[in-house]
Amino acid sequence: MDGVKKKLIQLVHSRNASWKAIYSALKASSALTDSETAKYSSSTPRAQQHIRDHQSVPIDKLLNDYASKNIHMITFFDDNYPIELKTIYQPPWILFARGDISLLRNTKSLAVVGSRNASSYGLEAIEYLFPSLIGQNIQIVSGLAKGIDAHAHKTAIKLGGKTIGVIAGGFNNLYPKENIKLAEYMMEKHLVLSEYPPATMPAKWQFPMRNRIISGLSRGTLVIEAKKKSGSLITADFALNEGRDVFAVPGSILTPDSDGVHYLIQQGAKLVKSSDDILEELGM
Repeated sequence: MDGVKKKLIQLVHSRNASWKAIYSALKASSALTDSETAKYSSSTPRAQQHIRDHQSVPIDKLLNDYASKNIHMITFFDDNYPIELKTIYQPPWILFARGDISLLRNTKSLAVVGSRNASSYGLEAIEYLFPSLIGQNIQIVSGLAKGIDAHAHKTAIKLGGKTIGVIAGGFNNLYPKENIKLAEYMMEKHLVLSEYPPATMPAKWQFPMRNRIISGLSRGTLVIEAKKKSGSLITADFALNEGRDVFAVPGSILTPDSDGVHYLIQQGAKLVKSSDDILEELGM
């Protein structure tokens, strides 16, 4: 293992190691190229003070422990780091991965997000749209949350497709509890990702942050049922900021769970009536 990768692993496992703090440490050690330095230069002079303990991280013990649990670490500098993700603002320094990491090579991924309190209409919309999408080998990326996320994963699996789940917190603290079995199955047959070390407890601020990974891995983001202030709209915003397509399934004007998707449509998201609306936009 080269020195840069070892340093990065230590930094990510350090206390208070924010994205900007890690950036500062890598910049100081000349690990970043000039173009990467120019793109991500937004750190504070005091950032390195928060991660002085990184050299005390027992890296060999960590690597052995992760290997025994089939946990892969894919760093920003590795050849198999997804190119689509590398181009977003503040890409994860390390992807912790459990499952089939070959799925990261599939460039035909669609993010699917929506309400945790999904209605029967939202669930049926997934079942109506997915057969044609999966038939075109489109891979489904979502957040393993309850509601739309979980149903998207399950429907992709049921139809023989592939799916990636992106979680907040680490693998040792899966949330929500009702989706633990689904997550464990995906860790065996599909793929689950996190940018946080396995022992990390999920925190509120991590959920909107993980949404940038969901959209960043995908060519487009499909929103099915979402309130105007919701994580789903945060995901759509990330997608728009990165120049990715945003799709929205219209809902009833009588329910707040459709306010978000209707807002997206008003802002220019493509209204989806059938899977062809998605496939055409993605050039398929």
